[in-house]
Amino acid sequence: MDDSLLNIPCVTLSGEHKLLGDFAGKALLVVNTASQCGFTPQYQGLEQLWRDYRGQGLVVLGFPCNQFGKQEPGDAREIASFCEARFGVSFPLMRKIDVNGPGTHPLFVELKKRAPGLLGTEKVKWNFTKFLLDPVSGKVTRFAPTTKPQALQAAVEKLLNR
Repeated sequence: MDDSLLNIPCVTLSGEHKLLGDFAGKALLVVNTASQCGFTPQYQGLEQLWRDYRGQGLVVLGFPCNQFGKQEPGDAREIASFCEARFGVSFPLMRKIDVNGPGTHPLFVELKKRAPGLLGTEKVKWNFTKFLLDPVSGKVTRFAPTTKPQALQAAVEKLLNR
């Protein structure tokens, strides 16, 4: 991955400052999440991918977002508690961010440039849009909110088995 991605800062729900470079050499699955969305049960599938492939180099990163239907109204503590209690989430969750508009987090600015949505749009359509980052080339593949995490298994394995 190139420096434009590796130098992007993030903050975990617990307040720990990270750079994407802290995950250098890993395949990253970046997802904008929400606790009150029809796609919220995808947390379970994301957690399963994390458990199945983290030992081989996959990191799942959840970025809560309240921009779509106000479906992530909670603060950091509420989000962490919900995800742990309801879905046993153990993969890293970051602080709530914006994925569209003038306050878009720098990571999502870059991801949308590298993997535009349908018709070339750079907007994130809804919660649980997924971006899979190749640790070698930096190539980004976008998956729709309707794409269940289990459907990413082959793409993840392809990145990890090179």
